[in-house]
Amino acid sequence: MPPLDLADLVIRDADVVDGSGAPSYRADVAVKDGRIVSIVQEAAAAGCQRPRAVRELDAEGLVLSPGFIDMHAHSDLALLRDPDHSAKAAQGVTLEVLGQDGLSYAPVDDRTLPEVRRALAGWHGYGDDIDFTWRSVGEYLDRLDEGIAVNAACLIPQGTLRMLVVGWEDREATPEELDRMRQLVAEGMEQGAVGMSSGLTYTPGMYATNAELTELCRVVAAYGGYFCPHHRSYGADALAAYEEMVTLARESGCPLHLAHATLNFGVNQGRAAELLSLLDGALASGVDLTLDSYPYTSGCTTLAALLPSWASEGGPREVLARLADDRAAERMRRELEITGSDGCHGVPVDWNTVEISGVGDPALASYVGRTVQESADLRGEAPWVIARRLLVADRLGPTVLQHVGHEDNVRAIMRHRAHTGGSDGILQGAKPHPRAYGTFPHYLGRYTRELGVLTLEECVARLTGRPAARLRLPDRGLVREGHRADLVLFDPATVAAGATYARPRTPPTGIPYVLIDGRFVIEDGRRTDVLAGRAVRRTAT
Repeated sequence: MPPLDLADLVIRDADVVDGSGAPSYRADVAVKDGRIVSIVQEAAAAGCQRPRAVRELDAEGLVLSPGFIDMHAHSDLALLRDPDHSAKAAQGVTLEVLGQDGLSYAPVDDRTLPEVRRALAGWHGYGDDIDFTWRSVGEYLDRLDEGIAVNAACLIPQGTLRMLVVGWEDREATPEELDRMRQLVAEGMEQGAVGMSSGLTYTPGMYATNAELTELCRVVAAYGGYFCPHHRSYGADALAAYEEMVTLARESGCPLHLAHATLNFGVNQGRAAELLSLLDGALASGVDLTLDSYPYTSGCTTLAALLPSWASEGGPREVLARLADDRAAERMRRELEITGSDGCHGVPVDWNTVEISGVGDPALASYVGRTVQESADLRGEAPWVIARRLLVADRLGPTVLQHVGHEDNVRAIMRHRAHTGGSDGILQGAKPHPRAYGTFPHYLGRYTRELGVLTLEECVARLTGRPAARLRLPDRGLVREGHRADLVLFDPATVAAGATYARPRTPPTGIPYVLIDGRFVIEDGRRTDVLAGRAVRRTAT
């Protein structure tokens, strides 16, 4: 039997990048009972005893950092259906934030659950393989506590909330409905949610007025949470949409975290400086503001999301009915292709930039990996004919990549002092966006080692310490004595994303070890069978 003073694990001679942004240092780090119990720096080792453990791991040449926090994840069902979840675990992700873009699976009731499942089929699949035993936020978190691959926190999805209380109608909430939504937000926060998300280009969340959102955000702020909006435009009116959210945060007193902060489409090329100036002004005026982004130029959503908002009023059944009506479908086409649909951020769609990445019906697989324009050219048909056919045949299920971003904007935004990392990774589909499998090693390999956009210490802080601070997690996000042993060991010389647009599920390289709660989830570069993840609930304030 080992002596009682032995740690469970000591990581020897690691180059520690601790998540604070401070310079790295060489140290032995000891772990016991899921927490960091000792850190002995090399400079001090001569004057004290080096920690001992049941197991020792030689980390020569490797960087030890806190586990990465994915501030924008779409693994709401994937964590339940896929115990392996290597898409994130292999990247060094030890915590994901779910319930994004105003649409997720709690709170729901027996009426709205089927509607939510249909609306989110393109993001998560319909969920026939999931036992939906929960209805509230707390019950969903309890389900996660049964054992998942990585830890998960949850946002209250404002669109799902509105669906539950108001329905799919494009109208203002009544005072009674607003009171009920406030009550549900309070309940969700009390049950452990870390904040509230919105999807203001998605129905029915987009039907909420700013006054309604402000009232809900006041409840979130009272519980110490934050507001995470997918705001009303990332295209033609993007800067005004960002300013709108800053104003909402200022008026409600709610901390603001801007989801997948990008400036896309041709109208926004080279305009990152304008956005950053707006954010700097907000910070200077006292707004508590952070943001996340992914290190890619292409976006990903559902094909149905591009439709104008009027087409989606009433829910998925009404969308399909309107698509079947030639007159309504022609109106959709005109708005998409000529005037610019609000679902497509006010920019006329270029079908050359819309690539089908996944479908639910195997009979439609030939469309995957091609843009809508390419499929139209192959078949001698108009692009809208292809898009309409896919939406109807797959019952709104197709996912798409939108190749509408700009590299200069991506780099400028990731340099900002309020920046954190988020994959926005949709795992559904035969050819998903590579960000789902590559975001975090891509930051470390491409944008840190190769391009020098960030220093290693800056990059790690954006992926660990800064997001933990936004989530108000006092014992995560830093390599500190007493903190949870959610840790990553990576080779700074070789870490890289394997995922590409052509091969999006290729695993990363250079990340041999990932620990959650002191247990190896990735060991020698391979996924173990450990399910150390649990729900991470809001810390009481």
